[in-house]
Amino acid sequence: MKKSIISILMLVILVIFTGCSSSSTSGGTKAQEGDTLTIAWLPNESGEDLGETRDEIGRILEESTGKKVVHKTTTDYIIAIEAIANGNADLAFLGAQGYIEANNKNDKVQALVVPSGESGTLDDAVYYSWLAVQKENGDTYKNNKEYVIDNIQGKKFSFVSNSSTSGFKVPSTGIVDYFSQQDKYKDLTAEDLLEGGKGKFFSEVLYGGSHQGSAVNLLTGKADVAAFCDTCVNNYVELAEGEENKAGAVYKVKKDAAEPFNTVVDKEFSLISVTPVLNSPFVVNTELVNDETREKILETLTSDEVANNEKIFVPEDSEFSGLFKKKSGDEGLIQVEDDWFNPIRELSK
Repeated sequence: MKKSIISILMLVILVIFTGCSSSSTSGGTKAQEGDTLTIAWLPNESGEDLGETRDEIGRILEESTGKKVVHKTTTDYIIAIEAIANGNADLAFLGAQGYIEANNKNDKVQALVVPSGESGTLDDAVYYSWLAVQKENGDTYKNNKEYVIDNIQGKKFSFVSNSSTSGFKVPSTGIVDYFSQQDKYKDLTAEDLLEGGKGKFFSEVLYGGSHQGSAVNLLTGKADVAAFCDTCVNNYVELAEGEENKAGAVYKVKKDAAEPFNTVVDKEFSLISVTPVLNSPFVVNTELVNDETREKILETLTSDEVANNEKIFVPEDSEFSGLFKKKSGDEGLIQVEDDWFNPIRELSK
């Protein structure tokens, strides 16, 4: 009898401790907030050239929250998205599509701030998705002197990642909308663009893994056409001809460009299509970061200290490789709500 009672007690204790262990490791709670804040970065912002910017953001957040900031750099979009959704990161800087995917996985992941437009508001808080070709091939994508995308079919095409907003979601939607008006492609979908080959829309489809990687795929001749965005390559290229962010503009790789552009110095590309895209958010996992800390983070990120920090918002004439460009002087990080990203959600419907 005694042995039976002891066995039952041991079983009860085991169940209790198992339950406690489970509740302390799954799904975060306010009580679980630790002494560190982990920030996950997409591959585009994980390079050495943005190391000082990451460190500066970390330093400022450490001072305001009293917590140690740890940077989780990545080589794949999915790693960053999964990190914030699964609780392996407290904060992340994601594209709009990446945020939506993370939010779909875990609705406790919420957008916090985005960089404003030149007006200092959300009204013009956009960047640009480019379709680009090598400069010497630019004329083959013209019709009556206007750039068109008719001739991209059958070409070798480079996307960034199928989780990228401006490197896949926006350009693939634009391509489908354009070509599906033709009887031949009336049933074309974004899924048809994921892979290339015989009988496919593209002869070959590559993924750069980052916007920089997609641009280099183009400039090394691996791809005939590539999708990437302006903000992710602006530290490496300069306008050579035409008007910024307009079809027909020609950009040239800077002589002192950092990796991976150091192998394609002086190479030029032309834009054949330009589409505005909602700016990328800093997001927070609200299971892991309590209300008090979130308020401190929000107050800090939207402060003049950040907006006027030249390692974060870099003056237009500076050679420093920062995260954001300061053109008008009014730019800064501004609070944003989840429903601001609904236009990107609509692209998936």
